[in-house]
Amino acid sequence: MNDVRDEDKLAQTPLHDLHVALGARMVPFAGYSMPVQYTDGILKEHLHTRAAAGLFDVSHMGQVRISGVNAAAELEKIVPIDVIDLPLHQQRYALFTNNEGGILDDLMVTNCGDHFLLVVNAGCKHEDIAHLRAQLPPTIQVEYLATRALLALQGPAARAVLSRLAPAAADLKFMQAAPLSVAGIDCWVSCSGYTGEDGYEISVAAENAEALAKRLLAEEEVAPIGLGARDSLRLEAGLCLYGHDIDQTTPPIMANLQWAISKVRRADGARAGNYLGAAIIDAQFANGVVRQRVLLRPEGKQPVREGAEIVDANAVVVGKISSGGFSPSLGVPIAMGYVDTAALESPLFAVVRNKQIALSRQRGPFVPQRYCRP
Repeated sequence: MNDVRDEDKLAQTPLHDLHVALGARMVPFAGYSMPVQYTDGILKEHLHTRAAAGLFDVSHMGQVRISGVNAAAELEKIVPIDVIDLPLHQQRYALFTNNEGGILDDLMVTNCGDHFLLVVNAGCKHEDIAHLRAQLPPTIQVEYLATRALLALQGPAARAVLSRLAPAAADLKFMQAAPLSVAGIDCWVSCSGYTGEDGYEISVAAENAEALAKRLLAEEEVAPIGLGARDSLRLEAGLCLYGHDIDQTTPPIMANLQWAISKVRRADGARAGNYLGAAIIDAQFANGVVRQRVLLRPEGKQPVREGAEIVDANAVVVGKISSGGFSPSLGVPIAMGYVDTAALESPLFAVVRNKQIALSRQRGPFVPQRYCRP
């Protein structure tokens, strides 16, 4: 978390007063005052999202509008995905890379017709906007949508809930988006999220955010969920957290995010390269990497936290934990981290308080992803 010590300098989302009224414990995060949990606590909030529907305030994220002649071709020069052929109202996961092939940020890109909507991480958004303006020509407009809020409705009941208030939401499948009226409020809705569950992210004018949140919370399946459960939910789903599991020193192949490099942009693709760090990333596709991100299950009940060293049977350091905690869904500790490629098939241990905890490789997410795919 990017803490800000001076509380007076913390920004507030349009839902700040509602969070306080709902009994949230507010904490500094990425320069904002954000709810880490409500009165039920992180464990119950997590399990409620897995069983029904959770409502998250993610208005601290950055929403950016990209428009202008040849915007798709120009944007494609700074992300290694297929932007030119991205279908209307379709969304893709993308990466901003640097000249060394590292990840400046991960983001979502949506083709909205006359523009592209980018959703970037809160802690990177101002740097991301500066990066966009520096890399894109003056003919491309980069607009930070500071007057928009963003809500996420996640969980197995999310589809039924939103479809009551916006019937067309029932037709949206994973990574599709559309302008919808939700309970009479104009919104931009994408079928996406950060929990591994079916659900939606809803962009709405800031002045309508509280009314929309209250309307969603009025549905019996919906409860407010804070940052604490958001983190444990994404870890169970095997999803990266920027600044912890990936950063500007981490190449996509090392992070096991090679699927985020569209085939058409790879060395043998029709529009190969032509983005920052492409030559380095292409070489890693061909030759492999010395270290890889993997999911890990610690033996026993002791959680293994970020920063813990990973060693082999000879106590040689072969990696480090990047995220770790307790899985409310499984009742066991879970983690992810980076391990030397040469040691991946060896016995692995995390060092916690000078004790070694055996680690086993997890193949696939800890909790099955339940996206509603086309």
